[in-house]
Amino acid sequence: MTAEELRHLYFDFFAGKNHTLIQGASLIPQEDSTILFTPAGMQPLVPYLLGEKHPAGKRLVDVQKCIRTGDIEEVGDSSHLTFFEMLGNWSLGDYFKREAIIWSFEFLTDRKWLGFKPEQLHVTVFAGEGEIPPDEEAAALWEEAGISSDRIYFLGRADNWWGPTGNTGPCGPDTEIFIDTGLPPCTPECRPGCGCGKYFEIWNDVFMEYRRTADGQYVPLEQKNVDTGMGVARTVAMMNGCSTIYDIPQFELLFGFLKKLSGLGTEPDDQALRSLRIVSDHIRTATHILGDDQGIPPSNLDRGYVLRRLIRLAVRHGRKLGIDEPFTHRLAEFVIDVESPVHEELARNRKFILDELSMEESRFEKTLQSGLREFEKILPNLMKNPAKIIPGRIAFRLYDTYGFPVEFTAELASEHGMTVDMEGYGKAFDKHRELSRQGGDQKFKGGLADNSEIVTRLHTATHLLHQVLKDVLGDQVEQKGSNITEKRLRFDFSYPEKMTPEQIALVEKKVNEIIKADLSVSSEETSLEHALEDGAIGLFRSKYGDKVKVYKIGDFSLEICGGPHVGRTGELGIFRIVKEMSSSRGIRRIRAVLE
Repeated sequence: MTAEELRHLYFDFFAGKNHTLIQGASLIPQEDSTILFTPAGMQPLVPYLLGEKHPAGKRLVDVQKCIRTGDIEEVGDSSHLTFFEMLGNWSLGDYFKREAIIWSFEFLTDRKWLGFKPEQLHVTVFAGEGEIPPDEEAAALWEEAGISSDRIYFLGRADNWWGPTGNTGPCGPDTEIFIDTGLPPCTPECRPGCGCGKYFEIWNDVFMEYRRTADGQYVPLEQKNVDTGMGVARTVAMMNGCSTIYDIPQFELLFGFLKKLSGLGTEPDDQALRSLRIVSDHIRTATHILGDDQGIPPSNLDRGYVLRRLIRLAVRHGRKLGIDEPFTHRLAEFVIDVESPVHEELARNRKFILDELSMEESRFEKTLQSGLREFEKILPNLMKNPAKIIPGRIAFRLYDTYGFPVEFTAELASEHGMTVDMEGYGKAFDKHRELSRQGGDQKFKGGLADNSEIVTRLHTATHLLHQVLKDVLGDQVEQKGSNITEKRLRFDFSYPEKMTPEQIALVEKKVNEIIKADLSVSSEETSLEHALEDGAIGLFRSKYGDKVKVYKIGDFSLEICGGPHVGRTGELGIFRIVKEMSSSRGIRRIRAVLE
């Protein structure tokens, strides 16, 4: 069975139960700012789960693209993916537990549909917690459907409770369906959810009976809903007798390409197999993030950071496989060709996907090589530590000096039987930030509230904004003041008239172009006279001493400043002007944010 065949079977089955097929939503949540990506099929439907009327009715069926960032560390085993498709059928205040469970059993076991043997199925139900009782009703319905009581397990919140996807929202107990793969139990206590591979979860029925409030209370919903989710890749794997989720056709294609590039044999060892899985999963996920019509590029912020991390982890594991040439864009071409018939946005955004992957891989290669060289240089001394622990200060130095992510240091440490003192790393990071803050208090009192990461980024963005304003509006622009907080930058400058919407758009565009160019940010100490001779912008010159620090942003900007700044403009994110207004006669004010 292929993924396409499974989708059509599922849609046909629930159409026969009077469900209307609806379109899946974007990977980028539109209404929920508490999450980075759509993590489940229910997330785009939250307003309707809370009572808003859906235009397609009370019974719906769809397939939704999802990303689980919390599963990144698990990828490489037999069953975890960061990107996956979830089939779902929905009852918005219509049917409830009985129909959901009976229909789940029917679709899974009837020969007209999937035809699993009933004895292959094992299910879990919620064991109860606090004032919320055990879900005896669900257990009884499974027995009625045809699951014997010895294959029904009562488990706690960690296993059988769903939601909310943010801090508040609809949630409730669930019941999960597993396929017994036929592997021997790992222990006498082996049960669904233990992770040994004997039991493979493919379906989840969520009974949304509650709404979690901001103060942590669980209030019964007036409208009870059903959210059913079936993982496409997982189910296809079980239908085809695959032992892992990575044995399905689309991953076989990706594996074949990677093996050809790396020169691996047909039977890679466990370490190489894990790398094959990680590279394939992460580039597939990155392709779908980049291919979304909202066009999220790699960055050091939020969604962009997750994307950057996925790409860079894939590059790292590609190198472990022996792939020494740029490859991520070529692997993405496979994903686009195979999956664009269903996900048309991949073909629509093909150039953006391939260009961004190529640029990010090139940027990271420089960081990776310098960090790896330094790690290998210090490795012999690190190995002498009998505790096999890399001190946090060393992990931080690799990050601070070489831009080497601590996740990579931890992975390299693991390969050599060591661990990283993450608590020590955190302390070193905090100490560095505190020292930077103290230095900034002494040297930069021009409106910089503190030296947190976001404020530092906004400070660098202010330099870009200043230069772009000069480029767009002319040299009559001079900074007249600035103020930066955790939430925004404020920049005052001399200009005799209100900026036009076209000018504002052009300034925003040019700043983002410099950010995207990922220019290096460097500094040097020199005399004030020499700095001015070099063309550095010198604001409020009376406050400077004989020695000044000059910050250079590529060949774009040169400005006298006390700092602090990011290392590269690519770390800033997306620059957006929120408001342009008058500050006083002849002085304009811009408020802007980084997203």
